Amino acid sequence: MTQTTTGRSFKALTGFVSIYGLLIVFALVLIVFSALRPNTFLSSGNIGNLLTSQSITALLAFAVMLPLTTGRFDMSVGYHIGLAHVLMIGLQVNAAVPWPLAALIVLAAGLVIGLINGLLVTRFKIDAFIATMGMGSLLYGVSNWYTDGQQIPGFSLPDSFTGLTGFVHGVPVTALYVAVVGIILWVILERMPVGRGLYVIGSNARAAELSGISVPNYVLGAFIGSGLLCALAGILLASILRAATPSVGAEYLLPAFAGVLLGATSIKPGRVNVLGTLLAVLVLAFSFSGVQQLGAAFYVEYFFNGGILIIAVSLSVYAANRRRKEAVAASS
Repeated sequence: MTQTTTGRSFKALTGFVSIYGLLIVFALVLIVFSALRPNTFLSSGNIGNLLTSQSITALLAFAVMLPLTTGRFDMSVGYHIGLAHVLMIGLQVNAAVPWPLAALIVLAAGLVIGLINGLLVTRFKIDAFIATMGMGSLLYGVSNWYTDGQQIPGFSLPDSFTGLTGFVHGVPVTALYVAVVGIILWVILERMPVGRGLYVIGSNARAAELSGISVPNYVLGAFIGSGLLCALAGILLASILRAATPSVGAEYLLPAFAGVLLGATSIKPGRVNVLGTLLAVLVLAFSFSGVQQLGAAFYVEYFFNGGILIIAVSLSVYAANRRRKEAVAASS
């Protein structure tokens, strides 16, 4: 009897940790670095800067997450956000296009790029990793062609555009954008049939087809959504940087993937999810900020992101396998 009770308690504990592990880690990160750097780590300036910069990473992580719900990788997101922010600045500076119209053009371009990615994968049956990697290289080429490989300074950008990424009562506006997008995606993925369909495809595409789900259309829609999110992130990045640099964008790829895959180990272990992704982005951002304040060199960021990505992939694969075993055990 005692052994049975102990076993149940241990199982309940491991289940709690698997679901809320990242939240526990986040709390520990805040406690440890607040104790080590009490004057700077949780200062309003540091938190505001982190939330502003990481809002771009969070939006790009959402862009990565959508195709991943179907088991497809979108490797073009880093170069896509680079092109989007280049166009957003270039259209205003070089062509005198009003920023609302420029934003619509960038969003339309994002939709088209997402559509092309989706068609390459669903209609031409090209592996998603290869197709989107090739698309990313093309987008990087377009960015360099458009800028001639040079930076486009945004000295004449209107205040209404640069104000898109300001603060409201001390809260970064970009964080509010992320919250709105996150809520919309959470409702779609967790509360609507289309979300359940995406997850079914990612788990077992054949079973999804037998259930009457149009796998190509769902996958196509996921890539289109990814393209729109990349465009939105590029618009906000342009407002933050106030200049266009063709090389900017690729550096966001690893953090975005690390956030999504690490997030798949928590909240909904074994599958990518909105809340887990947001929590993972915050954990990575605050952890690295704390390490920087302790005196770490700039290049440690690359070790940090690469190591976290490897760990995140390992943990997410383990969580997914465990989820499948539990589902098989429950059905038998």
